[in-house]
Amino acid sequence: MSFSLKEIYGDLFSAGEDYSMAHCVAADLRMGKGIAVKFRSKFGSISLLQKQNVKPGGVAILPHNSRYIYNLVTKETSWGKPTYQLLHSSLVSMRNHMIEHDVTKLAMPRIGCGLDGLTWHKVKDLIEEVFSNDPVSIVIFNYSPTSISK
Repeated sequence: MSFSLKEIYGDLFSAGEDYSMAHCVAADLRMGKGIAVKFRSKFGSISLLQKQNVKPGGVAILPHNSRYIYNLVTKETSWGKPTYQLLHSSLVSMRNHMIEHDVTKLAMPRIGCGLDGLTWHKVKDLIEEVFSNDPVSIVIFNYSPTSISK
């Protein structure tokens, strides 16, 4: 298996249980807007994430059944904005955990590009740079008006 990245339209939460998942959060872990709200309601365990005390540039990790939920900490506060440098650092932190735990499938939205306002083509370049030499399959779920969440 080699590195692959593909984009599809659909509901991120329809990804199979064999896919670990990732999204961006602030160090304050409020998760009050955007897709983070769905992550919080679906996976919970905010206190477990808070105990990890992850700083921007790191990743808070939540084991969930046979996969991991990666909370990429890309900014200090929920009203702040991330930088590409912090996102890169969070991606590297996640990659290191994935390698240590043999995670080869990852599903995520266009991280950092919704409310956080980063540019997708730059973020995609960062993802490819970080994972290009790894045996990992990444699926980016794009929302579209025709994708109906169940």
